[in-house]
Amino acid sequence: MGEITLTGFGGRQIRVPGGLFINNEFQPATGGAELQVENPSTGDHLATVSAAQREDVDKAVTAAQAAFQGAWKAVSPAARGQLLNRLADLVERDADDLASLQALEAGVLFRESKDLHIPQASETLRYYAGWADKITGQLLSIPHGHAYTRREPLGVCAAIVPWNAPLMITIWKLAPAIAAGNVIIIKTPELTPLYAQKLALLVAEAGFPPGAISILCGFGAVAGQALAEHSGVKKISFTGSGPVGRQIMKAAAASNLKKVTLELGGKSASLVFADADLQNALFWTTLGFTANNGQVCAAGSRLYVHAAIYDDFLKQLAERLVGATQGDPLAEETTKGPVISRQQRDKIAAYITQAKQSGVRLLAEAGTTTDKGHFVPSTAFADVPEDAQIMQEEIFGPVASITSFRTEAEAIAKANASEYGLSAAVFTNDVSRAERVSSALESGQVTVNCWGTLHANTPFGGVKQSGFGRDMGEEALDSWLTTKSVKYFTLPAADEDKQ
Repeated sequence: MGEITLTGFGGRQIRVPGGLFINNEFQPATGGAELQVENPSTGDHLATVSAAQREDVDKAVTAAQAAFQGAWKAVSPAARGQLLNRLADLVERDADDLASLQALEAGVLFRESKDLHIPQASETLRYYAGWADKITGQLLSIPHGHAYTRREPLGVCAAIVPWNAPLMITIWKLAPAIAAGNVIIIKTPELTPLYAQKLALLVAEAGFPPGAISILCGFGAVAGQALAEHSGVKKISFTGSGPVGRQIMKAAAASNLKKVTLELGGKSASLVFADADLQNALFWTTLGFTANNGQVCAAGSRLYVHAAIYDDFLKQLAERLVGATQGDPLAEETTKGPVISRQQRDKIAAYITQAKQSGVRLLAEAGTTTDKGHFVPSTAFADVPEDAQIMQEEIFGPVASITSFRTEAEAIAKANASEYGLSAAVFTNDVSRAERVSSALESGQVTVNCWGTLHANTPFGGVKQSGFGRDMGEEALDSWLTTKSVKYFTLPAADEDKQ
């Protein structure tokens, strides 16, 4: 598979290989298998890359096993941290290329990638670089002796990452896995593999030994399934849909009972109380369902607003949706890019149509659905019943379902009446209320007076059908480590005399 040349922000030329990154080399897939990448802004063909087959997954696992037992084992914890910091340096250096690639293949606004995704990825690399030489066990007292624990790497690990924020989420997996001493195989999203082809070049430039990090383009049903079933893989981390997460769990159980962590869907609630700073709440709740066109697992797509401010909130939110500039995500003036694919566009449009036909009140619609490029309007519905389809199901698009509440208990009950529990937001100036409500919400993350903020030192993940396990924070390290107990016994002197 040859080199791919693309035109990014400001007309810059970006060149990336099209092959599979195994043993720090790019190679074609078995049988020359390929996958096609589309530009969601135009619907046109963007690039062709290799598509890993089961034989290629076997090669990557074999290379990873050799590295784990060989060159990687000789890399000290401090040196692992240095490698992660070096990779962070290179990600920052090539931020324009990485942001351009995400704009071209994922439709993420260039400035959003450069200002948010890439700094967050770099922050995560540096955070876990600091942890690499600080992973320790405990010294324990036991009868007639002592014991200690060792926190050890699992070995060959794998990560299957989604298309909506691909670089950032790839680093969420890669950084703690490497800091913990593992080797890792990344299966990139079939819709957005190009960012990782660039990342692979940076991995090699940073000086990681061959086999320590492999990056495979490929289809989930082939390469992803092969990783989930492979007995040489000791842990798999997945971010994506609930149905696919269940398939991965089944494959892990049927193969070698590999460790699994899952970050799945969400239907996050934002609760706006009467005493909230209204302009702040409007800013964050609007962003909560329009950022990246709502293609965010933590999207704040359910809005519960106190009845005392409900009408004013609706009026001002509708006004905020007007004026978005829809277009090329590489263009500086664009504030609303495309969704990822025609299939995703049609799915979102079907939810909007169903809500309208069922009589749900349309509050505002900003933007248009287009045939050339996968654009959909940012849409808000008001007075939405709790049993409405758009209130219950994850749409993964820029669609908000808004309704009112009168009491704190009612707001909590409505927020918790979901099969998901990934993130939630509370808007209030009452600190005691913020504490009570945050404690009562069934959610892996709660933000107060903001929405969806991410930090490398704070864990992120869900409860209920939003999955289990955590990305980021010290807690994430636990899922990439196993604990071994070592026990020393000292025989009493009387017993020694009998020997």
